[in-house]
Order: sequence, then structure tokens, then C-alpha cells
Amino acid sequence: MVRKPLPLILTHATLILAVFLIASPLLFALIKATQASSDVLSPRLLPGGEFLENLRSVWSDAHLGRYMVNSLIVTVAVTVGKTVLSVISALAFVYFRFPLKSFAFAVVLFTLMLPTELLIVSLFDLISTGLKWSDSYLAIIVPFLASATGTFLFRQHFMNIPTSLADAARIDGCGPLRFLWHVLVPMSWNTIGALAVIQFVYVWDQYLWPLVIMQKDDKQVVQVGLRKLIEVGGQTDWGAVMAGAIITIIPPLLIFTLLQEQFSKGFALGQDK
Repeated sequence: MVRKPLPLILTHATLILAVFLIASPLLFALIKATQASSDVLSPRLLPGGEFLENLRSVWSDAHLGRYMVNSLIVTVAVTVGKTVLSVISALAFVYFRFPLKSFAFAVVLFTLMLPTELLIVSLFDLISTGLKWSDSYLAIIVPFLASATGTFLFRQHFMNIPTSLADAARIDGCGPLRFLWHVLVPMSWNTIGALAVIQFVYVWDQYLWPLVIMQKDDKQVVQVGLRKLIEVGGQTDWGAVMAGAIITIIPPLLIFTLLQEQFSKGFALGQDK
């Protein structure tokens, strides 16, 4: 029997402890989701048998299913739209020449430093008063379509692709969009997957803007729907809240699991080719 050296054992023990600490909030929520509402606030940390009842309560009575469908529609639309616009804008910054190109890209990067709270008043006035989009999917889809992060990510990726490919495509009479579809996109699936994971999780977790712009519940997103489960000044069914929280993390977890390889390789910026 080969004995493991002490440093290796300590490393594994430290990693196990770190994983447990990081996962402890999720484990706590999972345990509490199985308990009755009267037991959630108690120090009891043993699983109960009320998960299905809590799930039924939050799914039917609190309409969590409708909120999740709304979030799925918004998230898929924003993820696809952001990816397409990011690819096209990166194509322009890398393969086209136009005045003040460097300045325009600097402006795009500058938008990363603008917090949502700084823009929310003017954006609310534009969406509600100017465009009359309040209480519609457009109000929570269109403002998120532009992505400085996606533009930067694809620009860096395209800059790692040999320019000889673009020159050869130009000689063969291949237009920009055809070059994008037949050459750049097949070489960019890892970057596309990485951006899709980032944007899916980001949009799925949106809370502040949908809370401000959406006044009706029929198109509200799941994060705001979960908040409505918490009674202000009343008695909250924390078991149902915990069950709802567990259910709402499943879609982004599935997306991350399916695109984990692309997510890891996408940030290599061309090193995996």
C-alpha cells in the first residue's frame, strides 16, 4: 500500500473543506426545502418529507411555473440576440476599416464601467414614456441586447485567427457575412458557448430592472416572483421559498453543465485551436 505524502493529504483536505464551504448555502437551502414551514426557522438540519408539498405550493399557488417560462423566454432571446450582435460588432472592429475605430471600441469598453443604477432613471423614461414598452417582453429584452463583454471577447478571439484566411476568402469572392458564417462561426463555437453561459446566468438573475419596468405579473420574471413569496409584515412560508429557490437554479445549472467544456475553452482565446 502506497502512502500518500502529508502535503498531498492536506491539499485534498483543504479542497474538500473549500468545496463544502462554498456549497453550504445550497445544501442548507436544499435541506430547508424539504421541511415544513414551522421547522425551517428551527436549528434542525435533518431533511424532512415536505419537498413535494412545498414545490406544489410555490408552483401552483404562487405561479412559479409562469414566472419561469417568462424568464426562459427573456433569457433565450437576450442570449441569442447578444451573441449575434457581439459577433457582428467584433467582425466590424477586426476586419473593417472606418474612421475613429479605436475610439469607438474604447467607448464600447467604457460602457462596462457604467452601473445599471446610473442608467435606470433615463432608461425607464425612454422605455415607458418614449417607446411605450412597459409591461412587455421588449422592455426587458431590448435594453440587454448590447454587450461590451461579448464584443471584447469575440474581438480578441477573431484577432487570433490568421488574417490569411480573410485574404483567401476575399480573393475567392467571399463576402463579409459569408466569411462570418462559413469561416468565423465554425471556429468560434467555444467562444460562443462561453458567452452563452455568461449571458444566460446574468439575464436569468436579473431582478432590479424587471421589478422597476414590469407592473403586471403575467410577464414578470422568476427572480421578482420569488421575492413576492416573502410576505412583508406577514407570515412567510419559508419552506416554499426554499423549494422555489432550488427549482430556479436548475436552468442555469443545466446550461453550465451542457456548455462547461466550451465555457472553459472559450476563455483560452484561441489557445485550443
